[in-house]
Amino acid sequence: MRWFKGSLRQSIYGLLGNPALPSESVLDSGTEDIREAMLSLLSEAGGRQFANVTRRVRYANDIQGLWYLRGDLLAALASVHGEAVARQKVQRVTRMFQGLLPGSLTSRPSPLMN
Repeated sequence: MRWFKGSLRQSIYGLLGNPALPSESVLDSGTEDIREAMLSLLSEAGGRQFANVTRRVRYANDIQGLWYLRGDLLAALASVHGEAVARQKVQRVTRMFQGLLPGSLTSRPSPLMN
């Protein structure tokens, strides 16, 4: 009977507008893609200079950990490229999180991003 409760729960959440969570394999591959993108941006900016941020990104446990590290990534990139360029680069990474996070963690549209 356990299988019925799970599918019933997912169908109710779907009706309420909450999409189903991604599968483990999709979540794992998405997490690693995001991690690699963040590490790539840090290495372009001078990885040794930001060893602490690089280490935190490399060893983040899950997708939520990477989500919260975007601020540190932005600060590191802004110190090298300036805030406007850093925001554009982090925005590209932020789009990669789409569909992988719970609804409460997604970023909201901001008039400052235009």
